[in-house]
Amino acid sequence: MPYTVTPTALPEVMILEPKVFGDARGFFFESFNQRDFVASTGIDVTFVQDNHSRSSRGVLRGLHYQIQHPQGKLVRVVSGTVLDVVVDLRRSSPRFGQSVTTRLDAEKHQQLWVPPGFAHGFLVLSETADFLYKTTDYWYPTHERSLRWSDPALGIAWPADIQPQLAAKDADAPLLADAEVFA
Repeated sequence: MPYTVTPTALPEVMILEPKVFGDARGFFFESFNQRDFVASTGIDVTFVQDNHSRSSRGVLRGLHYQIQHPQGKLVRVVSGTVLDVVVDLRRSSPRFGQSVTTRLDAEKHQQLWVPPGFAHGFLVLSETADFLYKTTDYWYPTHERSLRWSDPALGIAWPADIQPQLAAKDADAPLLADAEVFA
């Protein structure tokens, strides 16, 4: 298989490790190949938008999702290190409200598949981080929602030594009990 795929505690959320070819000159890998993605994951999706963010240490982006036009996301870090967090927001799921955290960094080249129906966010652990994500649907600001990053019901173990820097919409986001979620 082109990718090594590792399921997480939320089985629909997967860590993908590409085959990296390295030598004294540096490295090369295919960061995305549709045929290989389908063969490795069994997921046949079309990506319609690529996003790139750069953030400083302590910036917490999320937890975001779109209540209509939900997005699947294939995310990776190309510079720096982040703590990536995914929360199952499908009320019909036996894992509703459960979260999984993964450390992503530029050195390992790992990617994370975040399916539609899940909230996603990340906290920058390095001085800066460049974060790329491919999405299966376009961004619709009127449908974007945030979930409170610090909701105790989510049980997310954020690093205690970092005071998160948040956008206003994330600082004021509703708790899971009050959030709009998926059926």
